[in-house]
Amino acid sequence: MNRKALARAYKESRRPMGVFCVRNLETGEALIGRSVDLPSILNRERLTLRMGGHPNRRLQQDWNALGADAFVIEVLDTLAWPENTPDFNPSDDLVLLEAMWRERMQPNGQGSYATRAITARA
Repeated sequence: MNRKALARAYKESRRPMGVFCVRNLETGEALIGRSVDLPSILNRERLTLRMGGHPNRRLQQDWNALGADAFVIEVLDTLAWPENTPDFNPSDDLVLLEAMWRERMQPNGQGSYATRAITARA
């Protein structure tokens, strides 16, 4: 395959979607979010934290103080693309999946960096 064909195939491929987490291993605090493109959001979270420009200031301060080794950035759950449904809109399913993980990891709302849902779009 030539370079253009590879780029087109990549752009047309369906990316894994689901819920992710940036967790502070020392304090247990976590930022939980959802995305229709998990690989991209994980890269963006790592990059913005490394560059010192994460929108969540408290998370960025802890990252700066404790270092990257004190954090784990991971996929918590994925949502499968339904077969033969090109008009599928995963928004409601992702919101529900994220809410389930928030309740599971932070049942009383404590231990969370997020003051709002973090959503990434493709």
